[in-house]
Amino acid sequence: QVQLEESGGGLVQAGDSLRLSCAASGRTFRTYAMGWFRQAPGKEREFVAAISSSGGGTSYADSVEGRFTISRANAKNTVYLQMNSLKPEDTAVYYCAVRSSILASKREADFGSWGQGTQVTVSS
Repeated sequence: QVQLEESGGGLVQAGDSLRLSCAASGRTFRTYAMGWFRQAPGKEREFVAAISSSGGGTSYADSVEGRFTISRANAKNTVYLQMNSLKPEDTAVYYCAVRSSILASKREADFGSWGQGTQVTVSS
């Protein structure tokens, strides 16, 4: 099973940027689609972004489209989430997840392994 570890979260002001990283174990990282989800206090976990195994296909939630960019470095077993123009409503714990498919997906149920999450707090 793939092990995931997120990093890069923190406390920032509205309008700032952050880059999250998710390091994965295993030799088959390049065969998996990856996703980022988030969970705000008192809310359900929601989809943020996903990327295909090759990196050629991406998908975003409407709320982050144009502000966030997902990318991956298969040689480093790492997926990234570049977050620009952050808003207070982006405050949440951010999780990366693995899908045993080459295709990206927005459905949480399609992802099998999850990291522990990293906290992102955006102050107004």
